[in-house]
This record gives sequence, structure tokens and C-alpha cells, in this order.
Amino acid sequence: MNRRKYDAVVIGSGFSGLAAACYLAKDGFKTVVVEKNDTPGGRARHFSEKGFVFDMGPSWYWMPDVFEHFFASFGKTPSDYYNLIRLDPSYKVIYKDSKIDIPANWNELKLLFDKLEPGSSKNLEEFMRQAEIKYKVGMNDFVYKPGHSFTEFLDLDLLKKATKLDIFSSIGSHIRKFFKNKELIQLMEFPILFLGALPKNTPSLYSMMNYADMKLGTWYPEGGMHKIIEGMVSLANELGVEIHTNEEVKNVEITNNKISSLQTSSAVYEADNIICSADYHHFEQTILPKQYRRYTEKYWEKRKLAPSCLLFYIGVDKKLNNLEHHNLFFDADFEKHTDAIYGDVKWPDDPLFYTCVPSKTDSTVAPEGKENIFILIPMAPGLIENNDISENYYKQVISRLEKHCGENIKDHVIYKRSYGAKNFITDYHAYKGNAYGLANTLDQTAILKPKMKNKKLNNLLYTGQLTVPGPGVPPSLISGEIVASEVIKEKSGQLA
Repeated sequence: MNRRKYDAVVIGSGFSGLAAACYLAKDGFKTVVVEKNDTPGGRARHFSEKGFVFDMGPSWYWMPDVFEHFFASFGKTPSDYYNLIRLDPSYKVIYKDSKIDIPANWNELKLLFDKLEPGSSKNLEEFMRQAEIKYKVGMNDFVYKPGHSFTEFLDLDLLKKATKLDIFSSIGSHIRKFFKNKELIQLMEFPILFLGALPKNTPSLYSMMNYADMKLGTWYPEGGMHKIIEGMVSLANELGVEIHTNEEVKNVEITNNKISSLQTSSAVYEADNIICSADYHHFEQTILPKQYRRYTEKYWEKRKLAPSCLLFYIGVDKKLNNLEHHNLFFDADFEKHTDAIYGDVKWPDDPLFYTCVPSKTDSTVAPEGKENIFILIPMAPGLIENNDISENYYKQVISRLEKHCGENIKDHVIYKRSYGAKNFITDYHAYKGNAYGLANTLDQTAILKPKMKNKKLNNLLYTGQLTVPGPGVPPSLISGEIVASEVIKEKSGQLA
């Protein structure tokens, strides 16, 4: 079998893997990325059918400063690779008896809050003032820590800043100190829905997500979210990174407590440094021999995961009314659905769901006069759908879409594909079919997450959504930078 020698091998070509590869290559490492699927991007892959271009996973572009920071590290800007559009309204929220558009303009947003709850705009200003502090302290001083040990935070100035983060109260109680209106509370809790716990169990630190939402704005890379991946691949190529697709890691060779080589579907890769951006649990529990695993299966069983989801990619042969680019359907019982994910785990009877219609913004993702629709239903990880379950939920969400839009949709669907936990397992080896990684709960924050470094193998580190800093596209970019910096420091002798 063909043997190939590199300074670093990165397993997986999602956001964290590509980011790590770029930073390593910039520092002079001869780097290769090996990817099990036939195109790079991980969960941010895309596909085309009947003239429709579907992003397969991420669809929200928040925290633009993180993307700017990444590209600036290489003397670039996002605009060198894709064109950003700020969405206005940012998104639409559909409640049982009403609907609201969330304006991008701050003053218009305050007027909306006062309309729903008289006088609440002043509370919104104070809420956002605190959220901005959390965002800036969290992003500038905490999120780029590798999470090896508590000693990283033993700095007086850092500890003083930590007191501003209010991590020991819940985001649910924090929001209710400022707002009483049920619709506003659900709106403010929405960004927390995918973090992996009920608002009452999620640290109030994550009001920083409301700041990202309402102050930094909701954006869209023209062409689709996969344009970010294309930009990162282009950058990686400019830096000399090789990307090999259809190369799933099957086995490892270990010599003197180091991975000496990786065997993929068709080649053997030798490297001094191995970075796993693939599913942490799968690589550790399936690929590594038992004696070299840092964690046990029992440990993983106790981890709290962020949700999985059931997705539908739909092409419709006409334009639809009453929908924006992003649409949140809160027209069902919010508490019952969240309890089915985080409490009494089961298939939800009447689920909340999210609908993305990028063709409202971008004419390139659907044929003229047609609509590109992406529907996401959050589900508890570990629930594995079948065709009957998928079809039942499809009929439910289409019926509710028709009710909201006031028109027939089901007879105009010319393309449909479902994608669920079973697919996440097949395509990404996702632990329990999760879509978003590890839950951001207090007992799984920073140093309490699975460690980046395998303490039994000297040259293996992990990156991505099951380690620091956590789930989401911006955290994954940051995770790639952190792990690369650890490898670079190791090379220069800065690490013990």
C-alpha cells in the first residue's frame, strides 16, 4: 500500500479540521487532510439536484468577527472568498396566534419589544449591555484557552473578568429578570435551544448569544454556507495543504507511545503530528486500541449531548408567501418539545421546527420561479428514525407550512430528501447521531470538556465540536486554531 510522509495529518475536513490545517501549513508544517466523504466540508457539505443547491448542515452565519479573525490570520478577509449579505429582517418567528419579523436595525428592534411588552426596550438595553460584556470577555479572554487544566485561568485579572460572566445562574432565570412577555422570553431563549440543555440548566453566560444575534447580526454568504468551506479549501491550497477525499481512517500503527502511521481506505500516512477533527468518540473508541484511550465507553455514556435533528431538503416549483430567509416555528408547545429533547426523551408529538428559504435572498440556489426549502426539527440524540417516522414528521411540518403560507405546498414539491440521525452516523460516525456536538452545560464547560490532548499518545490531539470550545461553526473555527497552536508550541518546546 502507498505510504506518504507528512509533518501533520488532519483527520476530517470540517471547519475545525480545515482551520487547523491552514494554521499548521502557515507555520511550515507539511500538512495533509484526509476526509472519508467524497467532498470536503464535513457537516457543511452541499449537494445539487434539479437545479436546487442545498447546504446540508449549518445555515446561520453569526459572529462575523470570528470569521474575520480567521481569514485575517492569513492576510485575507472573508470578502476575498465570498460576498456577505446582512439579512433584514434577521428572521421571522411564527407563534400560535401571531408572527413577528426581527429587524436588523437596533432602534426598530427596541420598538418591537415595546410593542410586545410596553417599556421593555429599556430592559433590552440593559440585558444587551451585560451580554456585550460577556461576549467580549468570553471571546477575548476565555474561548481561546485549550482547556488542559484549571491553571490556565489562575490569573488575577482573568479571575476578575470571570466574575462578570455570571456562569452560576441560568439563562432561563436571567432572561425572566428582564422580560415577562411569553413571546419575548421564547425569542430570547431561541439561541439556547441547540446548546444542549434546557434554558434553566444553561449558564447565563450564553446571553452572549443574544448579543451575537441582535447586535452583531445575521448574515448570509452569497451562494450558500458551503462558500465558506470553498474559501477555506482555496486558502488551504494556497498554503500548500493537500486534501484527500474518500480516505477514511481504518487503523493506526503505534510505536513508542506515538501514532506512527494511519491506514486509510487506500494509503498509509506517516506523520509526527495527528489531529483528529473527526468524531472524537468514534476515533477513540473504534480506531484506537483500548490501552491508548483516554476515556472509557462509560465516560462517553455519561456525556450530555446537544440535539440531533431530522432534516428535509425540499424543492418547490413556485414561490411561497409569508416566509423570510430564516423562519422559526414556535406555533407548538415550546416546553413540551424541549422536554422531549432534554428531559423525558422521546419523539415529540407536535415539534417546533426551523425553516430556511435561502432562495428568498439568493437566486443562484433555486431555478427561476422556484423555492429552495431546508427544514430542521430538533430531536434528542440517540433516537434513530425510520422511513415511517420521517414521513410522519414531513407531513406535519408541510401542513403547518401550508397553514402559515396560506397555500398548497405538498402538491408543488418536485424534490424531497430526508436526513436524520441514521445519516449522521453513516456519514460522520456521529456519536448517538448527534448533530451539534457536546452540550454547553456548566459541568461540561472549558476544562470539563473532553480534553484536546490524548495523554497516552504523545502526538494525538482532538479538535471540533466534542472538545473545546464547543458546538457551532465559529467555535469550530476557534477549536482548529487552538489545536494548531498547541502543536506549534510543542514543536518549539513551549509545552511541558
